[in-house]
Amino acid sequence: MSIKNNIEKFTQTLPKGCRLIAVSKTQPVEKILEAYEAGQRLFGENKIQELTAKYESLPNDIEWHMIGHVQSNKVKYMAPFVHLIHSVDSLKLLAEIDRQAKKVNRTISCLLQIHIATEETKFGFSESEVLETLQSDQFKSLANVRILGLMGMATLTDDQAQIRKEFKSLKTLFEKIKSLRIPNVAMQELSMGMSSDYKIAIEEGSTFIRVGTAIFGERNYP
Repeated sequence: MSIKNNIEKFTQTLPKGCRLIAVSKTQPVEKILEAYEAGQRLFGENKIQELTAKYESLPNDIEWHMIGHVQSNKVKYMAPFVHLIHSVDSLKLLAEIDRQAKKVNRTISCLLQIHIATEETKFGFSESEVLETLQSDQFKSLANVRILGLMGMATLTDDQAQIRKEFKSLKTLFEKIKSLRIPNVAMQELSMGMSSDYKIAIEEGSTFIRVGTAIFGERNYP
């Protein structure tokens, strides 16, 4: 299957309100252009350095999504152009994004990453931490960031019931935060689901699926 066919397969089967982010980390510019020429405009990267290099050499109507763990000291490199940061996992990071956004006169849209998996290695807020953060005075003082929703990564397992339970818990939290009507927090986007579990994520209400392997094939690790 070609990249073009893979993109078409997704765009034709995704339900209304759910969009595809083509995860282009480690993929060469030529492959990204192939996806672009097939009509794909949303691309996700894991490393800021790689994201910045690709932004500089690819068409400027691409929406770049930062989906990997973010180091605070590198936020400044993507602040001028990043469309959405999916992986905000601390108030400290949010404050740095706000600081860098202010410098380039932008408001940067963010999703808060919630730890829903059983693996300790995954990043993210717990439910109590995220509620405390959103209701804190420090959060209220951040004028250049906008929270658009939540992101989560399910446990890497073949147990579909476990994956569904984790996605369901994220959707429940999403609805809970929505009902609180916190200023500068709009629960519009729910980023969950990757190549291995996107079908379950869609059933549980995902608005963004992050897919790499099922579009580009196995990854080329440098």
